[in-house]
Formats: sequence, C-alpha cells, structure tokens
Amino acid sequence: MRKKIRIGCGAGFSGDRLEPARVLVEQGDLDYLVLECLAERTIALAQKRKQKDAGLGYDPLLERRIDILLEPLLRKKVTLITNMGAANPIAAAQRIVAVAKSRDLPVSIVAVTGDDVFTLLTGNELATETGRPIKEAGTLLSANAYLGVEGILDALRLRPNIIITGRVADPSLFLAPMIHAFNWSRDDFNLLGQGTVVGHLLECAGQITGGYFADPPLKAVPDMEHLGHPFADVSEDGTALISKVAGTGGVVNLHTAKEQLLYEVVNPHAYFTPDVVANFTTVRLEQVGPDVVKVSGGSGTTRPPTFKTSVGYQALFLGEGEITYAGPNALARARHAGDIVQKRLTPFFSDLRVDLIGHNSVHGESFIAQQQPYEVRLRIAGKALTAEQAALVGEEVEALYTNGPAGGGGVRKYVNEVVGIVSVLLDRSKVVHQTNQYRHETL
Repeated sequence: MRKKIRIGCGAGFSGDRLEPARVLVEQGDLDYLVLECLAERTIALAQKRKQKDAGLGYDPLLERRIDILLEPLLRKKVTLITNMGAANPIAAAQRIVAVAKSRDLPVSIVAVTGDDVFTLLTGNELATETGRPIKEAGTLLSANAYLGVEGILDALRLRPNIIITGRVADPSLFLAPMIHAFNWSRDDFNLLGQGTVVGHLLECAGQITGGYFADPPLKAVPDMEHLGHPFADVSEDGTALISKVAGTGGVVNLHTAKEQLLYEVVNPHAYFTPDVVANFTTVRLEQVGPDVVKVSGGSGTTRPPTFKTSVGYQALFLGEGEITYAGPNALARARHAGDIVQKRLTPFFSDLRVDLIGHNSVHGESFIAQQQPYEVRLRIAGKALTAEQAALVGEEVEALYTNGPAGGGGVRKYVNEVVGIVSVLLDRSKVVHQTNQYRHETL
C-alpha cells in the first residue's frame, strides 16, 4: 500500500490548452495525470456526432492530446485517467491504439463504459429542474449517468497506461486512484469526502492556479500566458498539498483555493457525488509554502442511492447576425438598425434578442455609461424550430449593408443547432459499468 501519491490535472474542460499537461508529465514527477474534458452539453453533442458516425463521439482533441502525451506518459510511467471517451470510449481507445501504432509505442488502455443509459429511459422520468416529465422537453437525444469510481477501480487493477471513460463525475476521476493506492474502504465516508474535496479543487485545472481568479490590478496573477496546471500530493489519510510545477505561471494560495472550493457548490454541507455526500464546511486550508496549500478536514456521510443523469434533447435552432457601427452617433445608428430588424422579424419570431455589445449586452439598461461609445457591435438572435427559419436573422442583418442606416460593416451570421439539457435521478442498481482492455505491443 502506498503512503503518498501525486495526481496532476492537465485539462479542466474540452477546449483547455494542450501544453500544461505535457509540462506536468515531463516536470511534475506525477503518478497519475487526469484530463477532465466533459460538460453536460459536451457529451450530448458528442452523442450527436456518434449518431452520424459510429466511429466518432469521443473528444475532438483526443488525438492531439494523446499524440503529445503518449511518449512522455510511457517514459515517465504516469497513468492517464480521462473522460475524453465522451459518448464513445470504445472508439476512443481504438483511436489511441492507432496513434500508438503510428508511433510504434506499446500501450495498454482500458475503456470504461456503462454511463450511456438512454435505453433505460421511458420519458416519464421527472426532470429535477422542472418537475415535469422529460419527454415534454422535446425529442430526447441522449442520457448519460454520472458514474462514480467503480469502473476506474476495476480498470486500475489491470495496470493500464491509460484509462478512458465516458461520463464519470469530475471528482471521481481523482478519487479512484486515491482509493486504489491507499486501499481505502468504500464505506469510509470521511476519507471519501476528503478525497472528493481534493478532486474538486483540482478538477478545473487552471482555475486553482489563478486563471479564473485573476482580476487585475486587485487580484493580479503573474505570467498568465504560461499558466501552470495543478497537482496534489495526497497522503494515505487524505491530507493533500496542492501546488504547481516550479517556474510555471500563476499562483496557488488561500484565495485561489477558497474560490475553487466553492465553485459550483450549492450546499457546502451536502455536496452530492456518486461516491459520497461530502461536507465542505469541515475543510481546513493552510498556506504552507510559496504556491503550496495544505488541504485537510473534508468529511462525508453516505453514498447516494441514485445517479444523476444528464438528458440531452433537441431544443431549437438559433439564428444570429452581427454588424458593427463606429464613429460619431454610432450608438444611435446601431439602435436604429436593431429596431429595423426587430420590426421586420417580429412576425416570424416569438423570441428575439437585440444586444448593443459594448453598451447593454451584459447588464441591460441597468448600468449605462455616461459617455457614448465610439463603436458598437449590434447582435440580434432569434430562436426557431428550423434551420431555415433561423437563417432569416442573419439575412436581415446582412441586408443592412445597403438598406441602412449608414456605416454598418463587418457582418457575420450564424445558424446553430441548440441541444438542451435536463437532469433526472436513476436508481444506481440499474446502471452497470463494463471495462474493455486494448493493447498495442511493439515487435
């Protein structure tokens, strides 16, 4: 049984930077690297890609990340745990094998599946957000349960180089290697609660090293263009030291740790995960060195009987158009242009939004500057049932070029299919995970 392990977080969302993970592997002396790359809509969109092509549905940056990480992961003997499998962990594992073959590198991969529970839905499940049956939301596209540590623990026992999952709760990606390394009891909820706290602090990567914290000059963060991502030295009692690689940008201090501790936490007394209901109010944070924060005292009570499940549905098509007005009287011309388009589109749209970016697009008319802006970007958006109807918005904005008012330029127009998300709670006994191992061995 290990006494201490080091876990790094190299990505906090699908579009995160690539190089911090490489820095962690090369210079961080890690045991485990976690790439957390899923959000609610991310996996619903991945399901749509899989429906169009059965070989897709994994994270779009999977190959690029693996291409730069595979050799140093193997050389440094770091185990990668990631949810980049998204809607298709099997295809993701097979894609990694292909990358390994092209580089002539040996690799062992375990794909964890079972989170796709779409076939278990009846449509009569009640959405936690509305209390209404989910079938009323629209055409259902996907359903993915937030699995806990179980599948990853099974995978770790196979000693792979890479574990790739679909929808697993973010803290569980970090908690699983702690349980595995320290042989924690699955019923020691205080340890599981403390491990969940550590996972929660790490899961958003650059946020705890100052990225989301920065607000200069009051909250200045140094060298943000080289922002380092965090790692945690976790001891067998769950106590952790959170830091970053020396020489990387950013900062780890009590302020960044406290902000991340409360990030997306509704009830700090009862933070529900698939593994434990954690209590964040007992956590103690202590600055013990430059860019080193000690985390202790997390606790927990029980394991929830249900899995939160994100259900994707076809919501609408969003049509958008943008045009810029600059110079004297720019605000009045932009406002007039918005009025024109709104009057022309009102017969076809029940829900239109007109924003004067740089003037009222964030806080509406509540906080208007006394000085008139010299340039304004007009944005008009409308919700539609079809892509053809949505396209009318951009067409009307583009027509302002010659139909006035004067001086408009830089038109852009878009039509986007919008996937909505609702959540349901599923009896966890109905959800079964599986592990599938893949290998490439060099000659």
